[in-house]
Amino acid sequence: MAAKRTSDIIPLCHSGIGIEGVRIWVEPVDVTQHSGRDSNSESSGEGGERSPALRKFLAKPLGDFGGIRIAAEVSCFGKTGVEMEALCAVSGAGLSVLDMVKSVDKGCVMDGVKVVSKEGGRSGVWKAEECLPGAVVIMCGILALIHANHSENSAASELHEALYHLQHRGQDACGLATCATGGKIYQCKGQGLAAKVFRDGSRIADLPGYMGIGHLRYPTAGTSANSEAQPFYVNAPYGICFAHNGNLINATELKEFLDYKAHRHINTESDSELMLNIFANELNETGKARVNEKDIFAALSRVYERCVGGWACTAMLAGFCLLGFRDAYGIRPLVIGQREVEGGGTDWMLASESVALDQRGYTNVRDILPGQAVIVPKDGEPVFAQVQEQKGYTPDIFEYVYFARPDSIIDGISVQESRERMGYKLANTIVNRLTAEELKEIDVVIPIPETANTSAFCVAERLKKPYAQGFVKNRYVFRTFIMPGQKMRESAVRRKLNPMQVKFENRCVLLVDDSIVRGTTSREIITMAIEKGARKVFFATAASRITHCHIYGIDLASPSELIAHHRDEQSIADHIGAAKVIYQTLDDLKAACAELSPRQNQEFEVGVFCGQYVTPVQPAYFEHLERVRGESKRLKTVEKARHAVANGVAGEKEYQLAINGAEVSRDGKVVPSAPQDTTGNFAVTINGNGKRSRDEERASGKPPSQTMDISLHNVADYGQETHD
Repeated sequence: MAAKRTSDIIPLCHSGIGIEGVRIWVEPVDVTQHSGRDSNSESSGEGGERSPALRKFLAKPLGDFGGIRIAAEVSCFGKTGVEMEALCAVSGAGLSVLDMVKSVDKGCVMDGVKVVSKEGGRSGVWKAEECLPGAVVIMCGILALIHANHSENSAASELHEALYHLQHRGQDACGLATCATGGKIYQCKGQGLAAKVFRDGSRIADLPGYMGIGHLRYPTAGTSANSEAQPFYVNAPYGICFAHNGNLINATELKEFLDYKAHRHINTESDSELMLNIFANELNETGKARVNEKDIFAALSRVYERCVGGWACTAMLAGFCLLGFRDAYGIRPLVIGQREVEGGGTDWMLASESVALDQRGYTNVRDILPGQAVIVPKDGEPVFAQVQEQKGYTPDIFEYVYFARPDSIIDGISVQESRERMGYKLANTIVNRLTAEELKEIDVVIPIPETANTSAFCVAERLKKPYAQGFVKNRYVFRTFIMPGQKMRESAVRRKLNPMQVKFENRCVLLVDDSIVRGTTSREIITMAIEKGARKVFFATAASRITHCHIYGIDLASPSELIAHHRDEQSIADHIGAAKVIYQTLDDLKAACAELSPRQNQEFEVGVFCGQYVTPVQPAYFEHLERVRGESKRLKTVEKARHAVANGVAGEKEYQLAINGAEVSRDGKVVPSAPQDTTGNFAVTINGNGKRSRDEERASGKPPSQTMDISLHNVADYGQETHD
């Protein structure tokens, strides 16, 4: 859609800032004549002195373009539903500053982005929809292992292999901690895939020991810093290493307790560090030089009384034992298995999914029950205890929909078979939702790889329609990097999926995906199908409508970003470009899994679909979650601003961010900080999370993503970018 001229004059900077995916028209003018004229001026070159803001970040003159309008594709660092300053530029044109933009009227749609409203005058703020492609899927995997033979020092090697079996649960960071004879702990962790962090296994030799724990992470809430890679460690009491999968929904209360009562410092924004310190504090209450199993179980019981949320954890006490435990509702998964050793003895392993144990030859795999803990001492059999009364048995249904591998069995339910049943039940819903003519129109059923493959095959089988793999997935694309001056960010979806024209051309296709979160990925996929010649596209999803945020360790998105939060099915279909969208009903989704359960009347955690969570949730927690998400955005925003300054492409806002840093408002938005207080008057803080730590962080000149874990010598933090 062609943009319509308005009279608003907005300061502009070089490429890299703006509204993503929007094609706008810009008209270069002589910036030396910019005068901050009022919003009613229609002229494009009259005025006096340039504004101080423009003067501050001018790098070179524009040159003479003779008033010719040129099309500019620009990108943004904004987010769905978030107010953004309309800072735009021509990419690759060698320009530093433009002075005027011909914008669009309220309600216009440009390349799929709808401008909702504009507020303010010359320095107006735009509200736009769908400015961030794809959903952020967040999860973690945990491991623990103890070998019968203490002299082999082979725990790290086996844990390293097991990391690859759970890599699908976390690609942001990973780590291992091992314990050798004498109780000495060794650790290696960092950001990236297991192959990168451990340099294809070459670092395993630095991790001797007969027992250890492991972790794979996508961030649930907080940052992606090296300092938040797990396992975590505290030396008192007894030397504890800790790996955690889940979220605590009373984190603020726990921070206050640790600060004012337990006097324990929290160094990160991670819930995992909170829970470790709660456990360490309760264990310290024994006052003993050495603890036994009874002491540990008693300490865990008190941890459960303090902590609210969903979790599965593994831990290691130096020279003594492994530990595994699970929340009282069984929201996050954890299993244990054994392997007999030649010559006598038994190895034991705990993991988030059974596939890790199966692949390593462990048998007699069983689930850790809700509220249950297990201790595996270095010279003995596992000891199980119910540390909190079971409040329910409600595993997170998203494990079956998306997260877990199909060859895993979680809480007695086969992931593969649950997805098959989702497909058959979805087919029944499709029959009820589409007319006879529409059903007859469907030429082929095509899955969105890979999680939806199973369900799509069963849909095709039930509908008696051909099934085809229409998309080829690039398995080697994990992350998008944005460089200053880049003409436009490549679509992450298009890099990962390539449609085959022969499967789409002149066909009516039924696409089947596991779920729809923000809708941007679905829209891009449908666009690709149409580009390859599909004459009509129906879109079906094995999951129900996602309308609420996930609070137990899977950070899908904020509610305002969820496409189903504020739209009906027809509006969703119109938005993503489908003829119709068909969702699985929530009752059918639950039944697909419950029918396979060994327990009667099986229930699940389904809060993302209906807002009814299995644990009590205070309304303030959702505000807290938005602020924590904002903290993650804050770190990234400041880092990008510093990068822009270093490359000479920063605008006024970037300069302010680079100089003063950023803060997170109560509603989770990232705003520039006020100039630093040089009077020495600082507010009281909790565990160093207040203004003092913010100022000290800025003064260090090094963003937190580059800091090291202070608790142990961590080989993964040294020379990641300089060593081969």
